Amino acid sequence: MKRTAFRRRTAWLSTVAAVTALALTGCTRTSGDGSAPAAAHRVRDLGYAQDLRISDAEQRLVAGCMGRHGFRYWTDRPLSLAESRPLGYVQDDVHWARTYGYGSRIAAKEDRARLRNPNSAYRKGLPTTRKAAYDTALDGGRRAELLRTDVPGGGEVTKRTGGCDAEAERRLYGDPRTWFRLDTTASNLRPLYVGKLLHDRRFTAAVNAWSACMKRAGHPYPDPDAARQATREHPAVQTRAEEARNFAAEVRIAVADATCARQVSLRSVGRDREAHYLARLDGEYGARLDAYRQVRLRALERAERIVPART
Repeated sequence: MKRTAFRRRTAWLSTVAAVTALALTGCTRTSGDGSAPAAAHRVRDLGYAQDLRISDAEQRLVAGCMGRHGFRYWTDRPLSLAESRPLGYVQDDVHWARTYGYGSRIAAKEDRARLRNPNSAYRKGLPTTRKAAYDTALDGGRRAELLRTDVPGGGEVTKRTGGCDAEAERRLYGDPRTWFRLDTTASNLRPLYVGKLLHDRRFTAAVNAWSACMKRAGHPYPDPDAARQATREHPAVQTRAEEARNFAAEVRIAVADATCARQVSLRSVGRDREAHYLARLDGEYGARLDAYRQVRLRALERAERIVPART
């Protein structure tokens, strides 16, 4: 129910989405040549399991708040911890690939859960006047406050916030304006350097080595994104037999992908080069990133008192 709008025109690189899994590096940054730390950040970043716990806590807080307003609200945890693992540009976990391929069945499971979301059905069944009250209780409705903040690289982003959504965020993250500003910064740094990363000599050499490995394995793809996209070239509606065959092919390619990524150390090269380019932004954004991570650590401490870890 969050309402976010961007006021800018950006020429997005077609490959930006493919690099989202080269996640922001943890506690250290590399030097100009990538060989030694140039800046150490005192605040560690969180992993996806910890992110999930904060998200689950937020849902629990929203549910409790909605109950106090006289409405029912169901929390949403359709996936296991393993199924919730982010799938990025570099996937080098062979066991995960052997079990889930590239996650097509996980995505289908999420789609089914979204279509069967009991909150949507519950709201739909409310009388008109109660629908408006539900919306106001959940996210502030038309009276929701409009937050604004600048986006790295230029432009402005806005978000409507109110109701139980805002209350849950406040209890986890503190001041909503501060959190919105920090989260916007951390979430929008990658477009500032992703073009350079994709053309980085060491990174492209590792991708080429991965491609050669894949070709030897019988899967001639130029990069991991191309391999992944090839597994999606099938009709949207499939019979069970067709789905099983396509998933088996997906698993074969995904396993080869992960195996080759491990053999050529593609993930470590990608993380090292991303750290190199991210370090160049330290002067302007380093302090804000540390503040962002500190707020998230406090949110995790609060979340741990609200919900158990997902298994």
